[in-house]
Amino acid sequence: MTDAILGQVALGYSPFIDRNRAVTATRLTVFPLRPDLKLDAAELLNAVGSVWPADGGRVSLNVASESLLQDLMKTDISSNVWIEIPAFMASDTANIEMLQGLHKRGNVMLLKGRPVKELPREVLPCFKYSIIELSDDRRCAEGAFSPGAATRSIPHVQSGISNVTEMDACFTRGAVAVLGWPIDDAVTVSTAGGKAAGQTDLQVIVELINRVDKQEPIEKLEGTLKRDPSLAFKLMRYINSPAFGLSVEISSFRHAIMMLGYQRLKRWLALLLATASKDTNLKPVMFAAVRRGLLMEELVRSSGDDEMRNEMFICGVFSLLDRMFKQPFAELMRTIPVPQRVHQALVEEAGPYQPYFDLVKSIEAESLFDFRAAADKLMMSVSEINRAELRALTAAAQLD
Repeated sequence: MTDAILGQVALGYSPFIDRNRAVTATRLTVFPLRPDLKLDAAELLNAVGSVWPADGGRVSLNVASESLLQDLMKTDISSNVWIEIPAFMASDTANIEMLQGLHKRGNVMLLKGRPVKELPREVLPCFKYSIIELSDDRRCAEGAFSPGAATRSIPHVQSGISNVTEMDACFTRGAVAVLGWPIDDAVTVSTAGGKAAGQTDLQVIVELINRVDKQEPIEKLEGTLKRDPSLAFKLMRYINSPAFGLSVEISSFRHAIMMLGYQRLKRWLALLLATASKDTNLKPVMFAAVRRGLLMEELVRSSGDDEMRNEMFICGVFSLLDRMFKQPFAELMRTIPVPQRVHQALVEEAGPYQPYFDLVKSIEAESLFDFRAAADKLMMSVSEINRAELRALTAAAQLD
């Protein structure tokens, strides 16, 4: 099986978030780069299966090609792969038999968009959820529970959300999940020292990072970590995960330093810092931070520059710390030691890492235009970017 399709499409991703703010599935958006090119559905499923095998997590395919989507619907698809069906296709009576066949085989389908005409009665039971874009939701204007509010026969997922306020409002209006990145207003800068309430755990990790940066004796590092045993456990779990790729199990913090060295350990403390918050609304932020770090690292894997890879990882993982600490980066970076190139990207939005960061954000935004522009600026091929993206998502799944 070839993977030629990775040079023929652009891939983007975003999370499905439930009422508990947990990420329950990933949407993978597939944009054909040339509308006239015949794409292989089996190749796409093979690439998807490398990240989300049949016994793995759930992924929803949002395919921006009617012909490729039609081919996918005729293919044997594992039950953890959901298929998003545009409303215009679901309304077409010519597709009734195909949709019923997919439903009978146990495939989950999501109705995407608001139908312009009533769906055939036969296909309504085929859809588990409908996906309603926030900007296209009539209930936003009508009011969530007004007598004249639109009624829905299929539970709905709200897409296009970008902040916590929108996410909360969508759940109030009855959404079973939201689709997007609620990170834009996950923090407001505090005027009382800027410290997030209940984030003392984060300060312990910041202290550890500072001590590791100074290469202090192991005894001092262990003493700091013992102040919160749960953090020590989480760090050991990360280091022993398949994503880390060690051939032996790390049994203690002392063992970790002996095996990894201070600099490699620092990157995993960075990951721990970005995922240590107990704020429920920050779960999607932490999900995004992990994937940003892994993706930025993978984008430069072929460079052979280990220092650059480690710095890119830290840059991506730290890119949402301002939300978690409720402080602007200019203040945060006074207390958290980072390399100069990472400081440039986070504080000044400049420097050699900024174009990679722009590419990552275009992938999260599922924006083909921005994806092309960022790829051209970096002079990277689409296949190279897509392979890096799939490797990063695989490593993230192993950490989860």
